[in-house]
Amino acid sequence: MKRFIPFLKSPPCVAVIRLQGVISAGGRGGAGLNDAALAPMIEKAFRRGKPAAVALSINSPGGSPVQSALIAARIRRLAEERKVPVHAFVEDVAASGGYWLATAGDDIWVDGSSVVGSIGVISSSFGFPEFLSRHGIERRVHTAGKSKSFLDPFRPEKPEDVARLRAILEPIHDAFKAQVSGRRGAQLAEGRDHFTGDVWVGQAAVDEGLADGVAHLVPKLKALYGDKVRLVPYGVKKSIFQRISGRVLGEAMEQIEERAHWARYGL
Repeated sequence: MKRFIPFLKSPPCVAVIRLQGVISAGGRGGAGLNDAALAPMIEKAFRRGKPAAVALSINSPGGSPVQSALIAARIRRLAEERKVPVHAFVEDVAASGGYWLATAGDDIWVDGSSVVGSIGVISSSFGFPEFLSRHGIERRVHTAGKSKSFLDPFRPEKPEDVARLRAILEPIHDAFKAQVSGRRGAQLAEGRDHFTGDVWVGQAAVDEGLADGVAHLVPKLKALYGDKVRLVPYGVKKSIFQRISGRVLGEAMEQIEERAHWARYGL
């Protein structure tokens, strides 16, 4: 009833956006974080009810650098258009693309055991040339264009292919470094290289300037906006089919890949 009485001041509202999972261009069963799926939710969080702030609840080991950039850019664009501060809260991990998302916040808060960082780019695969040779299997590949095929896992690795891969990875790494420097440059500890792919835990991340302090979402937001602050959660809505397929019919390879992302950080 209070909201309908104009002379009574309503308590401040903070929209809470949950960003959990591997960041990917898309996935079966609605899996993964990507800009297309998150866009309606993010837009609504910033525009509905004139929020005093937006909080990001982040738990992600990373994934697609492009999707990380698109999501973070959307959050920053709306924050500046609506003049709404953004607070990022890290749960278990905000690593690689997960940390890219965290830099969308005006400040970053971690748990004492949160894993933070991994500011680097990785490409991993397997090689099977000896397996094929041992079993008498001949690999046949025909291309139009000399650069069409490289790093074929069924052929021996070639130095020129590795050089081509590095030429792809380095610009992506440069974009990641530019994002972190642009958003956290003033806070980063001087004389340290934070772009090696290393990770830091809890207070160590704060000491390095990758985060602003150790704090949890609810008590910190109450400290910033008062005990009566209203927290309004926002999450991606899934259809019945997506929920069933995600829980029961999820593709084995996707699940293995996602577990591999989390396993890098002992989770």
